Amino acid sequence: MRLDFIRHLYDRPGPYASVYLGALTVAERKAHWRSVRDRLDHDVDEATMDALEEEALQAAAGRALFATDGSVVLAESLEEPPSELVTYTPLPHVTPMLMRRGENVPHIRVIVDHAGAEVTVFGEGAPRRTTVQGESWPLQKTSQGGWSQRRYERAVEETWEKNAVAVAQEIDEQVRRIGAELVLVAGQPRSRAFLLRHLSTQAADRVTIVEHGSREDHGQFERDVERALDEWLARRCAELLERHQETDAPTGPCRVSKALREGRVHAVLMPGEVPAPVWVGEAGTQVGTDPNELRHWGVAEPVRERADSALIRAAAMTDAEVWFTDAVDDVAAVLRY
Repeated sequence: MRLDFIRHLYDRPGPYASVYLGALTVAERKAHWRSVRDRLDHDVDEATMDALEEEALQAAAGRALFATDGSVVLAESLEEPPSELVTYTPLPHVTPMLMRRGENVPHIRVIVDHAGAEVTVFGEGAPRRTTVQGESWPLQKTSQGGWSQRRYERAVEETWEKNAVAVAQEIDEQVRRIGAELVLVAGQPRSRAFLLRHLSTQAADRVTIVEHGSREDHGQFERDVERALDEWLARRCAELLERHQETDAPTGPCRVSKALREGRVHAVLMPGEVPAPVWVGEAGTQVGTDPNELRHWGVAEPVRERADSALIRAAAMTDAEVWFTDAVDDVAAVLRY
């Protein structure tokens, strides 16, 4: 899981109020919020409480709210209602949200036909759908025969290929823009072949063909896409586990913290929540299991914090990924080098 979308949380020093709310009606939310407010009231300033209240009373299946210094810095809606949780800690308690949010794979969904394509980009924020409309004539082959039949059919195929080139250019641009991991392509077989011929190497290496789907019928296409994404995630996690096991990679908060401070971590593997205590400083990579070690690194007053919150902050600030898997018993790292 990439952590770009939470990195801005760590631009503010905290402490943070982290509030998880389950699925409630509007009336239930109002009554429930009073109890949440009572639990935070002694610690959190009035402006932050008011900002939290405004977000907390909005209808949603579940909500994860992170607030400090008078504003809600991140409000995330969750499809799976979380267990109620309220904390006020030096760092935002994001682990339950990340576990429920699941892996957000930057990818592009493409349904291509002779006239162009429907391209939907899944990166940060809401999906963005674009229609690539190519040349409209000639598009259809005929069976009229005659001396001009072959020339006409060649002109039709040239139109198909020109339209595929336009689609390929759009996909190449989006792959570069969002760093797409997958390009899932469905549609007419001939147009798919033209498209693959004209994609850049970067985009072509990420293509998975999805057999079902047209611009008029998305049902089976969406199911096939979700299956392809699940399979990619399973392969990716297995590859990371294999890399960790084949090397003397760090395991445990102490060694993983050290590797994160050194900027050597490609991915952090977590079995779930890791509440074991560590010590942190203000900077993103200032984390360790020994407060004296942090003092040696220039942290005047190390602060006690949960290991998962601290390690996730360090991962976010060093462009490392975080993966949750029951294949590890303790926090572990996959190294860049």
